[in-house]
Amino acid sequence: MTNPPPVKPVKRSPLPDRIFGWAALAAALLTLGLLIAILVSLVIGAWPAISKYGLGFLTNSVWDPVQNEYGGLVMIYGTLATSFIALLIAVPVSFGIALFLTELSPAWLKRPLGTAIELLAAVPSIVYGMWGLLVFGPILATYVQQPLQNMFSDVPYLGALFSGPPVGIGILSAGIILAIMIIPFIASVMRDVFEVTPVLLKESAYGLGATTWEVVSKVVLPYTKAGVMGGIMLGLGRALGETMAVTFVIGNFNQLDSLSLFQAANSITSALANEFAEAGEGLHQASLIYLGLVLFFITFVVLSLSKLLLSQLQKNEGAKS
Repeated sequence: MTNPPPVKPVKRSPLPDRIFGWAALAAALLTLGLLIAILVSLVIGAWPAISKYGLGFLTNSVWDPVQNEYGGLVMIYGTLATSFIALLIAVPVSFGIALFLTELSPAWLKRPLGTAIELLAAVPSIVYGMWGLLVFGPILATYVQQPLQNMFSDVPYLGALFSGPPVGIGILSAGIILAIMIIPFIASVMRDVFEVTPVLLKESAYGLGATTWEVVSKVVLPYTKAGVMGGIMLGLGRALGETMAVTFVIGNFNQLDSLSLFQAANSITSALANEFAEAGEGLHQASLIYLGLVLFFITFVVLSLSKLLLSQLQKNEGAKS
């Protein structure tokens, strides 16, 4: 027997790999440059307000264009409160949807139900806002707010929490609309990351007698925690930056006299949408840009905290419970 002739190695030019590496580096640097440029432009535009108010802008609740006096506390509170309510509702619902689609749903229902949930993300935000104002708001006022006011009107603190005119707009209404809007994003990401969990791990847990909840909590969630956290942050980012839907249902009223969930309020995005076109050059426009800068830093802080939480979870892997 004769040995086959040796195959000569094909010489490959390193130039395509270098070009690809340069292109990837350029894309990364371009993204970083755009981020820095946006930050610099916001600081320059907001500088008149920054130089006059400083950090006191964050604690001042007065917003009076007539007197040329501005503070962002009302908008910051409205943004954080509506986003917190949205996450409080959306995360458990999204988790339940993803769990049902990956572990409990019959095969014939998975695709149509998953498609229907994803289609909710394609609905324009202004449609959500109109639906919230014309349909959901009256329902909330009639069947939720009025019964709660009648039930807790004489209870300290709780009565104030549910006070306000029964018109169906306010922080709670905006938070619920935001929750409906971000559920498709969080649920889709959770479903996708749940599906990448190796089947062998889940079958092994079931073989040892684990229940569905034990498999999800002890196997699926630890394996996919980075993806789950990413989905939640994606939804939170959408909630923080949403404009039109919030503008329709939050009430657009600059007050902080009452912390009622049904009191009309304002948010950073709704204030920018309502006032920026009419704001004249000077302190009014600079204060609105200052609000945009604050929203930028709120998003940055939230993402940083999520990274720290994720790194802490990874550090604790393998530790005794």
